[in-house]
Amino acid sequence: MAKVTDEIREEVRKVIYEFFAEECEVDVDEINDDSDIFTDLGGDSLMFLALIEIFTKKYGQEIDLKTIGKYSIQHPVETIGELIDMQLQIIEYGNKIIEVDA
Repeated sequence: MAKVTDEIREEVRKVIYEFFAEECEVDVDEINDDSDIFTDLGGDSLMFLALIEIFTKKYGQEIDLKTIGKYSIQHPVETIGELIDMQLQIIEYGNKIIEVDA
């Protein structure tokens, strides 16, 4: 778990934008927080897992995928902005994310 700073917030946004630009073969300038991951970008749920792995390694976290699954059922993600928010919650709360009402 890590305290989310403005620097971390911007870093997460940049990584997610660049990840989707590369994976979905779109220009990063075409992506914004309101971009729908599925309909606008053609993304899929496996991309979420790849991003979670990227960030857990970057921040030295170990998080149970079941916990993320439970959280995502309660807080579905469709847009880039929602994904950024979810990733920041994971960074800040780790496995305790399920106890947070975001």
